[in-house]
Amino acid sequence: IDFCYERREEVINYVKEKYGEEKVAQIITFGTMAARGAIRDVGRVMNLPYNVVDRIAKTIPFALGITIDKALEISPEFKRYYDEDSDARELIDMAKKLEGIPRHASTHAAGVVISKKALEEHIPLYMHDDNITTQFPMGTLEELGLLKMDFLGLRTLTVIENTKKIIKAVHNIDIDFTNSKYDDKKVYDLISKGDTLGVFQLESSGMIQFMKELKPSNIEDIIAGISLFRPGPMDSIPKYIAYKNNPSKIEYLHKKLKPILEVTYGCLVYQEQVMQIVRDLAGYSYGRSDLVRRAMSKKEMSVMEEERQYFIYGKKNENGEIEIPGCIRNGVPEDIAYKIYDDMIDFANYAFNKSHAASYAVLGYETAYLKAHYPVEFMAALMTSVMDNTTKIAQYIHDCKKRNIKILPPDVNKSFASFTVEDNKIRFGLAAVKNVGVNMIEAMVKARETKGEFTSFTDFCQKLDSKFLNKRAIESLIKSGAFDSFNIYRSQLMAIYERLLDSVNQDKKRNIQGQIGIFDLAEEENIGIQRDTIPNIKEFNDRVKLSMEKEVVGIYLSGHPLESFQEELRYLTKLTSNDLIEIVENPEFSNYKDGDVVTVGGMILEKKNMTTKNNKLMAFITIEDLLGTMEGIVFPQALDKYSSILNEESLVVIEGTLSLKDEEDSKIIVNKVKPLKKMEDRRLYIRIAKKEDIHLVDKAKDIFKKHEGNVPVYVYMEREKKSFRADRSLWVEPDEKCINALKSIFGQNSVKIKSIFE
Repeated sequence: IDFCYERREEVINYVKEKYGEEKVAQIITFGTMAARGAIRDVGRVMNLPYNVVDRIAKTIPFALGITIDKALEISPEFKRYYDEDSDARELIDMAKKLEGIPRHASTHAAGVVISKKALEEHIPLYMHDDNITTQFPMGTLEELGLLKMDFLGLRTLTVIENTKKIIKAVHNIDIDFTNSKYDDKKVYDLISKGDTLGVFQLESSGMIQFMKELKPSNIEDIIAGISLFRPGPMDSIPKYIAYKNNPSKIEYLHKKLKPILEVTYGCLVYQEQVMQIVRDLAGYSYGRSDLVRRAMSKKEMSVMEEERQYFIYGKKNENGEIEIPGCIRNGVPEDIAYKIYDDMIDFANYAFNKSHAASYAVLGYETAYLKAHYPVEFMAALMTSVMDNTTKIAQYIHDCKKRNIKILPPDVNKSFASFTVEDNKIRFGLAAVKNVGVNMIEAMVKARETKGEFTSFTDFCQKLDSKFLNKRAIESLIKSGAFDSFNIYRSQLMAIYERLLDSVNQDKKRNIQGQIGIFDLAEEENIGIQRDTIPNIKEFNDRVKLSMEKEVVGIYLSGHPLESFQEELRYLTKLTSNDLIEIVENPEFSNYKDGDVVTVGGMILEKKNMTTKNNKLMAFITIEDLLGTMEGIVFPQALDKYSSILNEESLVVIEGTLSLKDEEDSKIIVNKVKPLKKMEDRRLYIRIAKKEDIHLVDKAKDIFKKHEGNVPVYVYMEREKKSFRADRSLWVEPDEKCINALKSIFGQNSVKIKSIFE
């Protein structure tokens, strides 16, 4: 059962109170020695140099469920260490013996066991982080017949609930999906456009592309989409889309299959469909059909083969009575029955439970509904839910900007702990500012509600209890811009805040001791900061302010160093930092693999030079794009060639090789580097295959006029192998709409902005 993650503990406590604390416990889980971990742990015990062990471990491919034996088969580098280095062979052999054994204990993310009697009468218990857990893992508990429940905290449920609360507060509207027909056109339009960032189960890049091709028109399409978008059934996606778009092509092996498979356009997608097929075609009972489902979900091939005979020919009980009629008795030809069962056997490799997918689809629809109808409220709740993940916040802020939703900076007079809605804009939450604790935020909100808004920095310090006025928190608030509304430069506040804090705190102490303080004398005139105490210094430049914001919030607030290069990055690069995260987290759904050549771009945040064992210089660089950061490795040859460009704060476009061998992060091996330049430095090329097609340029004149700009247009005559520059009046601003419009006339592969590397 999934619960709002903020209330999961409440559910566990409820269960303890209802059944008795001695009858309820969370479940232990054991982390095991994985291939790389075993190599590292054994290497440490053998006192081998860390860099040697690290180098060996990193030759094990980064793949789900990889074992040492499998790595020896598929990794030539790992096999070379084993064959040629005696120390490495001893290390690997010992690691193989330890691989898979428990390494450490922790608490299962969801599991809770409930017993009729005190648990200590049935099983041993274990104290972990002040919580009582079982000593047996969940599999053993199930074998013992104890009731195991999964109470999972789901962030999406919290987002939905918080969005509803914001909508109620802002619009006085109650959102209730209880009686929803899940047929809102605006929702399906949003999903079909791929505008699903933040939408449950539909926000990965692969799923976005799938939904754009599928163009779902009802909840059944989303349920099927979630079921198909997994390793295995993904092969059925083209067939599903083709049949959805052209139902006349659907063919059923037997007419009895039509009412069962019609909802999924003739494709077998769910375990429940298998259950219905064996019931309707072979006469299975509900209970027996569930045995087939269970065998398929557990991949029990021997059971499935036994059931094949019953499915086709039927089954009699020991009294000779027909227990299962079978397909043949029910009018399904033997060869067709064989073929149907073969299809079900193939399906068993990736069988999925429809009820599971349906619950996911419902949440996907509800989050899409909130984003479609109440985008500001939804995005505020969404960003509040990921306050500890600056990469996600940056991603969602970028999405807000695309939707023209303004993000207001943190403000001590306006902000709360979470992201809030203010005049159809989103106000940044103070809990996302480093060093600013929840207690301080609550005190701040209470002070401005009971004593009035803060009128100056001094007034802020005066109204807050001294215990909340720690210098690190105040400095973070200054750097984030939370005091900007007091019309004083951040540079000026940074110069004087420590002295002012000391002065205010001393005055408060004197007041407590019954002495007259300076604020008592100036109570009626609210002196704020005396103008003669403010140093006459310039404000920090934009780059310094952005850097400070990044330091204390993790993202840029008042702008972005790359903001004016958004179009350039879109057309010159193939990959973003967010794409790299998805490649690592979901490699099975990625179009990229280790060794692929990719193009990335952004600003070099950091550059660390190192010397190789051959005494040559190489470098590690951190590149920042609009959504986050990525790591690059510059080997000596590339560093020699591009050292003048590869400097901190340089804006660059990099062509490199994708490296996915590191278990922690993906990296780019840098091959080529060019400065990132404005689009005006680029050229738009249009390819004309045949001379008689030159009239298409005239046909496109309205597009050129509509997207007039400063980028030169070149027409390349393919047969003649000649190009000419179009008249200045035809130059364009090549945004996405312009490019797509031109491609509709000249062809998908005939319009491009010349690559920076060509």
